[in-house]
Parts: sequence; C-alpha cells; structure tokens
Amino acid sequence: MAQKVTVSLIDDLDQGQADETVTFGLDGATYVIDLSSKNAEKLRAALAKYITAGRRQRSTPRASGRHTVTVQRVPATADKEQNKAVREWAQRNGHKVSSRGRISQDIVDLYNAQAGK
Repeated sequence: MAQKVTVSLIDDLDQGQADETVTFGLDGATYVIDLSSKNAEKLRAALAKYITAGRRQRSTPRASGRHTVTVQRVPATADKEQNKAVREWAQRNGHKVSSRGRISQDIVDLYNAQAGK
C-alpha cells in the first residue's frame, strides 16, 4: 500500500495557510517564521527602512553571546641584559642564583625594589 504524506505550512501569525518560510535576525539571534505571502510582505515592508540603513554582514556571528577578543602575547622572558644585571646584583647581595635558566620572581622583585622600579 502506498502512502502520500502532505506537509502544510501554517502561518504563525494568523493560523491560515502559509506560503513561505522567512528567516530573519536581530541581536545575534536568527528567527524562522512561516507566513502567508501577504504577511511576509508586511514583515519585509516593516523591516525595509532598517535594512536600507543597515549594513549586510557576510557571516553570521556565533549566537553563544561570547565576544571575540584579540589578545596580544607578551614574551615571558626578560631581555638578556636585564637577566644579567639581576644575576650580578643577586650574587653581590648573597642570594643564590644559577648562571642559566629562569630567575626566581622573588629575586627579580627584590632587584626591582632596590632599583626603584
């Protein structure tokens, strides 16, 4: 036995027969509404002055509510001259520091405090 399935669109405003599905967006959200030709034209007419004054966006932003932030990375390593000065100061003042590698932040803070930084 064969079956025939018919899908009817119902106008979301007046519950009559819908002729089309209209997609529109506002405040980062995208909406879909089934409308008759008459109601679709009313929607387009109501939005026309805003569409004319606005700019079209090429891609849709994520609707997650998040904003894209660009972060500029700052290198974690100090320059070689600064490290050399901190090591020499630390050794002259009785602090243990290796000749290579990372300098303890405590030592750097002490150096900066004595240097007025």
